[in-house]
Amino acid sequence: MPTRRGWAAFGAGISLWIVARFVGSPDLHMVAAGIAVMPFLAAGFVRWSNVRLEVHRTLSMVRVFPGTRVTVSLTITNKSRVTAPFLLLEDALPHSLGTSARLVVCGLPPRNHETVSYSLLCRRRGRFTVGPLSIFISDPFGLARVRISTPTESELIVYPEVEEIDAWNLAFHGAGTGESSVRHLQHSAAEFYTMREYVTGDDLRRIHWPSVAHTGQLMIRQDEATRRSTATIFLDNRISALGQDGSVAFERAVSVAATVGRLLTQKGFALQLAKVDSPAAPVGETRLLEILAGVATARIKGMSEALVALRATARSDTSLALISAPPLSTEVQSMLRIGSGFGRKLAVFVYQVNTTRIPDRAAAEIEARATSARTSLQHAGWDVFLIQPDGRLAEVWQSSRNRRLRPVGSFS
Repeated sequence: MPTRRGWAAFGAGISLWIVARFVGSPDLHMVAAGIAVMPFLAAGFVRWSNVRLEVHRTLSMVRVFPGTRVTVSLTITNKSRVTAPFLLLEDALPHSLGTSARLVVCGLPPRNHETVSYSLLCRRRGRFTVGPLSIFISDPFGLARVRISTPTESELIVYPEVEEIDAWNLAFHGAGTGESSVRHLQHSAAEFYTMREYVTGDDLRRIHWPSVAHTGQLMIRQDEATRRSTATIFLDNRISALGQDGSVAFERAVSVAATVGRLLTQKGFALQLAKVDSPAAPVGETRLLEILAGVATARIKGMSEALVALRATARSDTSLALISAPPLSTEVQSMLRIGSGFGRKLAVFVYQVNTTRIPDRAAAEIEARATSARTSLQHAGWDVFLIQPDGRLAEVWQSSRNRRLRPVGSFS
């Protein structure tokens, strides 16, 4: 198929032929005819050039966090016996990752390959598909082009943003030792199998002093059959609570769930993830981040049913982390009822809008609802945090720790 340049050459040839008719120059007639026919000869060349190409795409990383730059490499192999002409590659990208990438390969010899690459910046979480790839075979003058589509696609998972917070507020309250609540000691020293670093609450009698002398850190003998403490993350993904997909409040809530969940798994908790549209299911760190990378909002009005289902999985040694918007009074009552079945309870409420950027009356209503919910839950033993949609969990997390560590009688 002729390109714009090819049609322009055809038009120029016709115009030149008309001029030649008026001038009466046979030589000019020949030049005009050659220019007019050239685009169609080029089209025949690229269509019947009999080029067989094989393409492989590789990504430098397939699971990344926002802000990471990923390099995409395309390896083109010429499987035919003729040199491949000018190749224009166009790799389709989702809108969130940018515009389609365009690359050029010139004169690829037979039985040879060439690798070209481009980079893309992952700005927001999601599960994305890179591809398919379109190959445009063109003549050296760019007068004609034929398109070949390859079905190859690659998946790219961009995790939610995960903040760095410490585990001071996740210390488990209940039986067992350490933050992961280890139990059921073995009766034989032969069942010793590993060591780990000391965490707050471990039995000091189990310190392995030879390892301490060797590493300079307190090490605990892990000679026990363990049943890790469990923790449940509940994400309120209702549109009515945190807004549409991609809204600042919803993305902040997903980031909070990823931050707290990742910290829990790293501290040895067996984690479950629940949403208003799905029951609690066990997840590891990688699976948690993958689910949250693709989580979407649900068109469900209330969360009472989801909380009732969550209550059925509760145990007195299970920790609960609930992420939602500042709740209504009826929702607070539901939280109080289900919270009685859990051990440690944590709630993070993300404002739907920044209260400093809305009229004072509307901001006062939202603040009053949030304050009322926090007071009720704190009286029931919950730890409650309030975050602006453009705020940071790490900041309120650390400020809460500083308030608790402030000496009695301090006025600063």
